[in-house]
Amino acid sequence: MTKPTVLFVCVHNAGRSQMAAGYLQALAGDRVEVLSAGSQPADQINPVAVEAMREEGIDIAGEQPKVLTTESVQASDVVITMGCGDECPYFPGKRYEDWKLDDPAGQGIEAVRPIRDDIRARVEALIASLGA
Repeated sequence: MTKPTVLFVCVHNAGRSQMAAGYLQALAGDRVEVLSAGSQPADQINPVAVEAMREEGIDIAGEQPKVLTTESVQASDVVITMGCGDECPYFPGKRYEDWKLDDPAGQGIEAVRPIRDDIRARVEALIASLGA
């Protein structure tokens, strides 16, 4: 079986999708191809998201928000959206999930930790469902 490609999408690609991508990369390693993007990418990753992930031993500080492209959706087997709604292009045959998560933008570390922990649990379930 070829390794599955998972695309995480949120509006700014600065918090939730970056944390999810960081977890999937760390927990699944090279068994899964990991992509992330935003419908309206921010200039930089949310520093509180970086701090929250650093507490878990995962460094996402070197990542950059990327713009969502039709090509990235087409290249993915699983597309996970996080609050970007209808801005994500739809292609038949892909697995889509919408994760309802609070936006960490503008929040302090105490508010971001539970979001991070929710993302980790969802990523662990995703890995199990992919057989990765």
